[in-house]
Amino acid sequence: MSDSTPLKTESLPARSDGPPLESAAPPGGSAPHAVGERGGLASWLLSDRPASRRQAALGRAYGGWRAFARNRLALVGLAIVLALVLVAIFADLLAPYSAYTGDLRTTRLLPPSWAHWMGTDDQGRDILSRLIHGSRITLFVVVLVAVLAAPIGLVVGTVAGYAGGLVDAALMRLTDIFLAFPRLILALAFVAALGPGIENAVIAIAVTSWPPYARMARAETLGLRQSDFIAAVRLLGASPGRIVLRHIMPLCVSSVIVRVTLDMAGIILTAAGLGFLGLGAQPPMPEWGAMIANGRLYVLDQWWVAAAPGAAIFLVSLAFNLLGDGLRDALDPKGVK
Repeated sequence: MSDSTPLKTESLPARSDGPPLESAAPPGGSAPHAVGERGGLASWLLSDRPASRRQAALGRAYGGWRAFARNRLALVGLAIVLALVLVAIFADLLAPYSAYTGDLRTTRLLPPSWAHWMGTDDQGRDILSRLIHGSRITLFVVVLVAVLAAPIGLVVGTVAGYAGGLVDAALMRLTDIFLAFPRLILALAFVAALGPGIENAVIAIAVTSWPPYARMARAETLGLRQSDFIAAVRLLGASPGRIVLRHIMPLCVSSVIVRVTLDMAGIILTAAGLGFLGLGAQPPMPEWGAMIANGRLYVLDQWWVAAAPGAAIFLVSLAFNLLGDGLRDALDPKGVK
């Protein structure tokens, strides 16, 4: 009689022919169509493994905006700057009176009232209307100086930092010469040579504004020049010009943008100083510095003539400083989370 040992059988899991539980992301890295288990659009933007360059770029932009939005004062500065842009665009519609003509017999040096919210000047012109139209001149100066000065400083700094040697020494000594003079004094010298006018004032301010950007770009280039990815690009046969233009300059742009935004307050004050001295915008243009110069004769009795443009310069300069602080937090790679 033989003993028969019962065999233990294990039940295998049932095979499912249905679709997998987790679906792969679309090949193009497109955004999810509905809010699912991964948290929807925000989780897609903040993914650690982006499926495409577009997703990575959008994720960086979204992370930068989150860092910027955490600074409430930066949002206030952004709102003021956007309001300034809108006022400049729709100045003809927003201004209640003409910015260039007034009535000397009935509206000369009137105090603030319901008819003239900020009063009138010595020519009978409405100050609020002149401030609204003067915002165009302010934005014109700020944008044009930034467009001219920032690229010059970026090119000089990156070329000096990457080339080194005699090129670096020559470019940095030239930068030191410009930095040795106060910006307003040097701008006065250029405007005196070129002649008064808003265009010449913009050129003078741009010529005196690029050295700080060159210093910053050179400092960052010195740190990037010995990086492994720069060495790899160099081994692939890229020329020095291509390395500077395609691989170093893009990494320096964010710092230059932050510095330009922080310097816009100084640009506005320099332009106002030139206008105050009669070397900037010429009458009857409603430039804020020239308006202060016109109101200094009546500052004791008719204080509103100089106070209104002074308050406008203060508010816009403060807004650009707040905006620059927020951009510095947002564009700092160590600060974006």
